[in-house]
Amino acid sequence: GIGKSTLALQLANLLEKAQQRVLYVSGEESAQQIAMRNQRLALNEDISVLAETDLETALASIESFKPSVVVVDSIQTMSSSEAGGVTGGVAQLSFVTNALIRMAKQLHIAVILIGHVTKEGMLAGPKTIEHMVDCVLYLEGERLGNLRILRSSKNRFGSIGEVGVFEMRDTGLIEVANASSMFLENTDKSLSGNCVTALMEGNKVLLVEIQALTNTTSTSYPRRVASGFDSNRLQLLLAIMQKSLGINLSNQDVYVNVAGGFKVTERAADLPVVMAIISSYHGKAWPKGTIAFGEVGLLGEIRQVTQAEKRNK
Repeated sequence: GIGKSTLALQLANLLEKAQQRVLYVSGEESAQQIAMRNQRLALNEDISVLAETDLETALASIESFKPSVVVVDSIQTMSSSEAGGVTGGVAQLSFVTNALIRMAKQLHIAVILIGHVTKEGMLAGPKTIEHMVDCVLYLEGERLGNLRILRSSKNRFGSIGEVGVFEMRDTGLIEVANASSMFLENTDKSLSGNCVTALMEGNKVLLVEIQALTNTTSTSYPRRVASGFDSNRLQLLLAIMQKSLGINLSNQDVYVNVAGGFKVTERAADLPVVMAIISSYHGKAWPKGTIAFGEVGLLGEIRQVTQAEKRNK
């Protein structure tokens, strides 16, 4: 999977090492399955596991065990006989979360709830409980291969700017030290049709490679294909290029790709996209070490983007 349980188990081990009692409440897996995962990840601490989906039983166990941290994996598998609706539905999810929050406040316990972002079906997503909790972290990564990005969308105790970048290995999630350059593919040589840009991901700057390919079209409607970039924005940028630079792309298929499966949402990528297309069109590479970021306006002007000093650095 994406690694939420792996990350929680690694955290539980670190806490146990620091003399904090952890209780891992699992509704997803049996205690034996968690023990096997602990061994596979070569984690050495003994973790107390409660395989339970009934809320009242779990609460009673937590009260008698007196841990300092409780991990609930996952909150959508827990249910209470006092609440209506199906397990994982909105009514159950809200009731269970409220009960755990009350217990956390009474007993001064840190509670970590794991939930899945749901696409559809009967299961209520974590958005249902975000307003109740103190801190919300998202672990994303299906689109990034082995890479996972942990980002915060809410934090009552500090900033939400921090972003963690991890690599999924057999031994669990390992922090990527040089996160800024992990989306660069051709660092050793200059190639035509690409341009490196500096994008903000939370408060981290990531260097990302934008690739473009232009090719004389064989149809009356040239193709405009963008992967990891907004295709409507690409259409607009091509129109601006034609008007401002006098480059005629009406007989060219244009393909744009963001390397490493990264999705770009900020306008700072306008300029490098334009530069990658120009580079491909003329068959010439930009000088090695060229980095571009900037928004392109409708009149062809380049606009300043936020945190320029940080990106330059």
